[in-house]
This record gives sequence, structure tokens and C-alpha cells, in this order.
Amino acid sequence: MSTKPCVAMLLAGGEGTRLGVLTQNVAKPAVRFGGDYRIIDFSLSNCMNSGLDTIGVLTQYKPSTLNSHIGELTQWNLNRTDGGISILPPAEGPEGTSWYTGTANAVYQNASFVDQFNPEYVLIVSGDHVYNMDYRKMLEFHKQTNADATISVMPVKWEEASRFGIISADEHHRVTRFTEKPAKPDSNLASMGIYIFKWSVLKAFLNEDEQNAQSSHDFGKDVIPSMLEQGARLAAYPFKGYWRDVGTIESLWEAHMDLLEDKPLFQMNRKDWPLYTPSSSQGGLNSRAAAERKVSAEIVRSVVSAGVEIGTGSVVKECIIMPNVKIGRNVTIHKAIIAEGAVIEDGAIVGLPGYNEITVIAERQVVPGKLIKISKTLLPQGFQIRAGRTG
Repeated sequence: MSTKPCVAMLLAGGEGTRLGVLTQNVAKPAVRFGGDYRIIDFSLSNCMNSGLDTIGVLTQYKPSTLNSHIGELTQWNLNRTDGGISILPPAEGPEGTSWYTGTANAVYQNASFVDQFNPEYVLIVSGDHVYNMDYRKMLEFHKQTNADATISVMPVKWEEASRFGIISADEHHRVTRFTEKPAKPDSNLASMGIYIFKWSVLKAFLNEDEQNAQSSHDFGKDVIPSMLEQGARLAAYPFKGYWRDVGTIESLWEAHMDLLEDKPLFQMNRKDWPLYTPSSSQGGLNSRAAAERKVSAEIVRSVVSAGVEIGTGSVVKECIIMPNVKIGRNVTIHKAIIAEGAVIEDGAIVGLPGYNEITVIAERQVVPGKLIKISKTLLPQGFQIRAGRTG
């Protein structure tokens, strides 16, 4: 086994409770995005485009769809014997599976996987973010600052800052303060959950953290603050580009709408930065492509996946329609996320113009063909409402 300068560990075991019914059957990184892609495709593609050919994917919650998706390794061009993609579920102990108790514990349990490649550096990334990033630039920054750990950061909206690890840094990019999800943030410089560590340093802190019975064994809550407290050198890498944590219904919907601006805020699958997926068909269509396909329905500012059928006279506005959805005739859908395989029968109305909520239809849910009053008390089984802003 040859030595690898840097090994990537991709955290993909999240339950994704804030995505509600969208994650009732799949892990959050396996949720569809932008047509036939899945959210995890972004982090995996970033690794590939950055020249990282050794990736451990740490899975836990409802992993079957994710494992199947990643398992088609010939599509990823990473089916090599020296490195490649390795799926790393929790270890089997004498009494059954020993679940990962936190993000740091997940990497701790797989230290032997990293050790076999004898890397100097380890990249830790999450599998539930939408962005294009060249990790080589971050690694070069990490080397130049001689940091023990480098955290990729970017400003976020002040009203969203309490969702993130919040960082203060000096003029030399050295981290001076780190607070995980503060109730009252004093900065809006957020950790993106992307880290590069000197492996020898990280391994020592992971061993220490594992012995702490009071720890939740999480990078943001425990390991990063402990490193800072003990004087380790932490650097803040300023990322300039599009990035979204799509862990909520609102952020998932907003990220799709970003794709549909006249000048899109984010471009997927660029020629210079391809987005890889094992899916046999990619993409789907947005409202502009719909006209070219002569769909006999009105589709406005929506992302519609492959395999979707839309009946004559139907109107779909500001929606995310996932693969293999069947929409009948004379259906009206406004500001909704329709999960894979759902059926919307003739004449149904889902969501209302001007209604400042996002309606979510569960996977394979059947919506009856009758007028549905959108309220929190008169919803059929399978509907879910999430409060959110329109922009």
C-alpha cells in the first residue's frame, strides 16, 4: 500500500431530521438535488476534481441507498485497488454494531483505515453541502500557515449564524475563538465543516477525546475547542464562492431556486469542474428547458427531474420535483418539494400563490385529486409544512 499525502474522510451518516419526510427512508447525503444528482455528489466530486483519490465515506443512518449510489465505482473512476472510495460503516462489536457517537468518534473508529496510507494530512468534509471547492488550494494554505488544523470559513447571514460554528480570527488568519452554534453570535464568520488536520496531531486529540466521558465526541463541540484551549495552531481559510448547508427544508428549496436565477448564483457540472454521479441519466429540466421539450404544462422557476410525468393543463411554480413523480392533469403546485415517486392526482392543488410556506410531499405519497386547503390542521397524511422565507 503506497503512502498518500492526504486522505479524505467524508462524513455521511447524518439522520437529517430537519429535512423531515425527505429523510424518512434515506440518509441526508442521499437526498436528491438538482435533478438526478444526490447531495453527496458535490463533496465526492470536489475530492475527485481536487486530485484526492483515497476517500473514506463514513455511513450510519439508513445507508442502503447511499451505499448503492456510491457502490457503482466504475462511474466514479475510483475503483482502484490502491486507495479509491471505501464505505466505512460503524464497526461490529461483540454485542453488535457500535454506532458512531459523533463526528470525531466516527473518524476515531476508522483511524486504522487512515493509518494504512500513512498520510501527513487528513481532510474532513461533510456529505450534505452544495458547493464547488478545490481542496488543493485549502491544503496549500494549510501548509503555508503551518497550522495543526485549518477550518474553511465564510460569512453567513447574521440571522442564520446560530446554526453554525462561529469563528473569530486575527489578521494572520489565526483562529482566536470558536463557538459551536452560539445562541447570540458575536461574529458571522462560520465554519463550513471542512477541516484539514495534520494527521499525527488529530490522532492524538481524537485519542484524548475518546477518553473523556463528558465529551459528545464531535469536532465542532469538542475537538476544535479542545485544540484551541490547548494552544494548537488553528487557521481560518477564507473560502470565496457559493456554499450552502442544505440541511433544512428552507435551505434545500432556496439552493434549488439559486440555480434558476437569470444569472445563476451557482452552476452545477461545469466543464472545468464536473459533477459526477452514477445515475444513468443526469439533470432533469428547469422551466426554460421545459418549453424546449414541449411539455404540455406550465412550468415556472422549478427544477424537474428525469422520469417525471406532468399532465396537460397543470401548473408547477417554484417547485422541486424529484425523479419519477407522476403529476396528473389540471394540477396546480406552488412552492413545494415533491419527493421521489409521489403521485399527484388529477385536479389536486398543492400550495397556494402568496402562501409563505413550503409544502413537502413524502416519497411515494398519493395526493388525492381534490382541492386541499393548505393549513396546519387540514393536511392529509404525508404533507409537511416548514416555515421559511421566500428570499
